[in-house]
Amino acid sequence: MTSNPLKLGFIGLGIMGAPMCGHLIKAGHQLFVNTRSKVPAEIAETGATQCTTPRGVAERADIVFTMVPDTPDVEKVLFGENGVAAGLSKGKVVVDMSSISPIETQAFAQKIAALGADYLDAPVSGGEVGAKAASLTIMVGGSDAAFERVKPLFELMGKNITHVGPVGSGQITKVANQIIVALNIAAVGEALVFASKAGADPAKVRQALMGGFASSRILEVHGERMIKRTFNPGFRIRLHQKDLNLALQGAKALGVALPQTANAAQLMQVCAANGLADADHSALVKALELMAKHPVAEG
Repeated sequence: MTSNPLKLGFIGLGIMGAPMCGHLIKAGHQLFVNTRSKVPAEIAETGATQCTTPRGVAERADIVFTMVPDTPDVEKVLFGENGVAAGLSKGKVVVDMSSISPIETQAFAQKIAALGADYLDAPVSGGEVGAKAASLTIMVGGSDAAFERVKPLFELMGKNITHVGPVGSGQITKVANQIIVALNIAAVGEALVFASKAGADPAKVRQALMGGFASSRILEVHGERMIKRTFNPGFRIRLHQKDLNLALQGAKALGVALPQTANAAQLMQVCAANGLADADHSALVKALELMAKHPVAEG
């Protein structure tokens, strides 16, 4: 328990937000919360103060965290009717931990700065498992002073915390992360489809590969999901599609070609078109299975 409890706000108590908020509460901080749907029982039972609007959170808290699905959601939470901006005062900090557009992030930060408050973009990687274990990777953009002020709170939610640079840098890093993750999922999927169709036991193939240069966290976690057919969402395909679209939009603006990213985005679109938009992104393998007319494993 902290000897110096802070008044904190948390907006967005979904698969990721609820456990992240829970770590702040367990550390002894006073939490003011708001979410689109019902506040999860594990948060409601802690005594966190439930606010009916984002404005109410911002009026009561000195540091406000947001964790919502997409760029328009962040904009609505911050600048919509009774949004965070309406409740801010000088010296407060807004920390957006969503994964959204780097360009829009910079615009949001300018508006918040005009109100006398600081803004950090701090998207995360690690999924539901990392959120629950407080082992998230957190990539932060913003001023040195704001980062140092919030860093002890980041340390309650994550392990690998990096101040990358000015506002927007965190989101740029997260887009890069999502490119790497998507391409790795596709690579693992292709390898396991190939091995299975060729007649090898995919579970034993994965086990063998885990000891070699092809070993990766994706092979370990998502490869197991592909074999066990456990596609309940840790990170949904539709959210990863959103992130890859941000990558491709950014690449177009920068005049950069991202051919493998575009291919991974199309594989996810195949999944979405077949009713898998809300499945875990490891279900990308199902697009490859459809083309091969062969599942990695039964189930």
